[in-house]
Amino acid sequence: MSIAIISHPDCALHENSTMHPESPQRLAAINDALISARLDGLLTHHDAPRATREQLARVHAPAYIDSIFAQAPDQGSIWLDGDTGMNPHSLCAALHAAEALMLATDLITAGDHQRAFCNIRPPGHHAERSRAMGFCIFNNIAVGVAHALAAQGMERVAICDFDVHHGNGTEDIFAGNAQVLVCQTFQYPLYPGTGMDSTEANLVNVPLSAGDGGDIFRAAVSDRWLPALEAFEPQMIFISAGFDAHRDDPLAQLALVEADYAWVTRELLGVADRFAEGRIVSTLEGGYDLPALGRSAAAHVDALL
Repeated sequence: MSIAIISHPDCALHENSTMHPESPQRLAAINDALISARLDGLLTHHDAPRATREQLARVHAPAYIDSIFAQAPDQGSIWLDGDTGMNPHSLCAALHAAEALMLATDLITAGDHQRAFCNIRPPGHHAERSRAMGFCIFNNIAVGVAHALAAQGMERVAICDFDVHHGNGTEDIFAGNAQVLVCQTFQYPLYPGTGMDSTEANLVNVPLSAGDGGDIFRAAVSDRWLPALEAFEPQMIFISAGFDAHRDDPLAQLALVEADYAWVTRELLGVADRFAEGRIVSTLEGGYDLPALGRSAAAHVDALL
């Protein structure tokens, strides 16, 4: 069965500012790496439509959604926080990015594909219910998970986030929700400085220390994530695929390599095969060294295949 890759041209038009690490070149680096690895021809490409306000409101406060629409510039740029900007294309890009997760969910539940990778930006896992931050405007993966629950009748959905930064927005939206298991690894201390005081039963947060490499990361997944996932028996798995824990990434100090991303993907595939009919939706989060990002994403997609 083919694997879907979902994006939209508008995602490459969003720009925070010149020289910002979350740049349009990130998508091109992944596309080029997939072609170089001879994986692109094995994927089925889809363009994502735009998410509606009603769909966003499953995870974001209506007043927050209204504020994003109201602030979106017709020219020039604005800043939603110190790291998160919007240019005239950003709102459309964010709406397409959020819809990509819903389209992936629909394609998989319809049986058109078994898995999907959303090559989108802006990323999403820092966006809280009522706050943009950390390069993120809408929480893409949260929108997809809420769609799986509300529109596709799922009862148990897991989110697995191996981005180097804690996905505080995803936690803010789903903490205490018994239908959603959220498993995360992240470097601590590091932006946004959250994840250490979480007590809700559906949150599995595993902090890692600067310098930790694949052995410690794999042990964290094996010892903490996998038992929780096995007990939860998810009907679909969503992956926040941030590749900024790579040893070459400039924004953090973990030491993962491409083989670690392939390994964790295969481990999650095993869980998905046992409980979720193989159904996985993965979406791009961080990753800011372009060569490492491309290679890591290609290793991840190759494992999904």
